[in-house]
Amino acid sequence: MNTYRIYEDLRASLGEEAAKSLAHTLGPMFEQLGETVTKVEFRSLDATVLRLAEAQERTEVQVAALTVAQAQTEVQVAALTEAQERTEVKLASLAEAQTRTEVQVAALTEAQVRMEVQLAALTEAQTHTENKLGALTEVVQSLVFSGERQAVRLDAVLGRTFEMQFRDRLTSYLGRLMRRGRLLRNDEVLDAVEQSVDAGEADELLRADAIATGVVDGLSSHVVVEVSVTCHAPDIERAERRASILRKAGLVAVPLVACEVISPELLAYARSLQVRVWCNGTMLDAAA
Repeated sequence: MNTYRIYEDLRASLGEEAAKSLAHTLGPMFEQLGETVTKVEFRSLDATVLRLAEAQERTEVQVAALTVAQAQTEVQVAALTEAQERTEVKLASLAEAQTRTEVQVAALTEAQVRMEVQLAALTEAQTHTENKLGALTEVVQSLVFSGERQAVRLDAVLGRTFEMQFRDRLTSYLGRLMRRGRLLRNDEVLDAVEQSVDAGEADELLRADAIATGVVDGLSSHVVVEVSVTCHAPDIERAERRASILRKAGLVAVPLVACEVISPELLAYARSLQVRVWCNGTMLDAAA
């Protein structure tokens, strides 16, 4: 069997390249064997060669499959490498962001510390301010209290001065209201009422700032005066209440408030109670 014959026999099953390779390898071997082996042995050798060819074919198929698998593996490795690179880029970006975050946190921490220091200073300053304010408040309250006491004393002095002045000049101040006026002493007042009123009413009457007798509106009358720098409702009510005690004793009595200041509301109130008003040197309109 020559090399060409072997090639022809193997080409159909192994392919041209594999057949050529085996033919070149087996040809010389067959020539040598032809001289030494029997036909039976040659047939056995031929079967062996065929098995080897089949094994070679299977090997090549496996190699091809491995080559494809290798290619797929390389594709997957490339994809994994690319994914790894993207992951590393992301990790680097995250690390950079983390670094920036840590820097910002450190800056915020430092700012917080400064703020706490400033807050502590402000708290201390506020405490000092509150202490000073408390002391100042005590001083102001003391001054206000002192001022109020001084104001009360001043009002009392002014009221007492005004009362004494009015009593001294009563007949001239009330010249338009009362003719032939005369200021009564307390004993004269008691003589006029003590037989007709009880002791409490007599004491109440004697607390009037001034009681004068004279002719009012053509009638012999008694004028009961309450004196106050600024007129208040109790002044009006006391004048009316004390005049009513004289009326109880059977005397004609005219209640009057002498003041320097009176509000329109209190003037109307006085008129509603038939109380006359002398204000700052002028007799106001008679009670309606």
